[in-house]
Amino acid sequence: MIKRKIAPYLLEMARYFPVVTILGPRQSGKTTLAKLLFPDHIYVNLEDKTARDIAMSDPKAFFELYKPPVIIDEVQRVPELLSTIQLLADASKGKGRFILTGSHQPKLHAEISQSLAGRTGILKLLPLSIEELTEAGISLSRDEYIFNGFMPRLYDENTPPTMLYPAYYATYVERDVRQLINVSDQHAFETFLKLLAGRVGQVVNMSDLAGDVGVSATTLSSWLSVLEASYIVFRLPCFFNNFGKRLVKAPKIYFTEVGLAASLLGIENVSQVARDPLLGGLFENLVVVEALKARYNLGKQLPGLYYFRVQRRNEVDLIIDDNRRLIPVEIKAGMTFDPSFAKNIRAFLEIATECVRPTVIYAGDTTTTINGVAFDNFRNTSKLIAAEN
Repeated sequence: MIKRKIAPYLLEMARYFPVVTILGPRQSGKTTLAKLLFPDHIYVNLEDKTARDIAMSDPKAFFELYKPPVIIDEVQRVPELLSTIQLLADASKGKGRFILTGSHQPKLHAEISQSLAGRTGILKLLPLSIEELTEAGISLSRDEYIFNGFMPRLYDENTPPTMLYPAYYATYVERDVRQLINVSDQHAFETFLKLLAGRVGQVVNMSDLAGDVGVSATTLSSWLSVLEASYIVFRLPCFFNNFGKRLVKAPKIYFTEVGLAASLLGIENVSQVARDPLLGGLFENLVVVEALKARYNLGKQLPGLYYFRVQRRNEVDLIIDDNRRLIPVEIKAGMTFDPSFAKNIRAFLEIATECVRPTVIYAGDTTTTINGVAFDNFRNTSKLIAAEN
């Protein structure tokens, strides 16, 4: 098993909280990690109908059957169980007795806010990072990372991406969406998801997409919210400060798993990646989510990531909020070093004074600093986050 960077933070939380909740997309490794770090805990999965029925009808009997310490998988399936966990946690001074995992944010967050406030530590686990793969001795090319993606099963079981992602879509994405909203037209939903994949790294206008999908913009917005709640997509907000400029306010859209985006775009082998017209967006997706993983793997709750764009002018692809200082990052898929990659960052530095470590992340191997702007390979994205601490 590939070691996860978040593991020490999970163990530390279990020393201080009676309940630890691990959130993240399906198949990101939550269960495997919990079982590895807490081998003496009883394990129960609420996807199992028998266990779920007992939890829903008789929570007291459920915890007689599955006595703490316990790992409860996919706890969002019975969010009402959290009130009983609250009582049991309050009745005992033991720490780390309940390890919960969940794949949907809204149900869990609502119940946690009501029942487990102050009693649970919360961590978010995304699929594997480049840093984790590198430490495991796995180093891939730009195009291989985009095509393969980062789901643990790809590396633990050698599952081909062309088999994994269609199955992942059918088994988890469609099913989870159906559980949360009533999707009457699966074809329209799949069309919407593919259109989102075709717009990674872009500001998405729901009104523009509504005509292509054949449903209202309001419906698309609700679908997008569910996709984000299920950790399928990630919205990157626009950074706003009083720079005296007319800024774009809408968020940009990325997929939490770039391999799923590549699959939805019909990319069937590695050689197609470099020729795909969306290479730039896919590479930007990869880098932005690497930064997000690095934040979460340090136990941070909030992404602290933004982009910056002035209307009808250049943008900065990624802004990292480093304790109110800003790290501007430009992302380029090119492999050949080019000083002009820093053009947008230099324009941003003219209006934003609280900036540190301005960086161009690209696919080339030349690392250097020119007039205060660093140029670095995308494999080192996590170091920008680690430097905050």
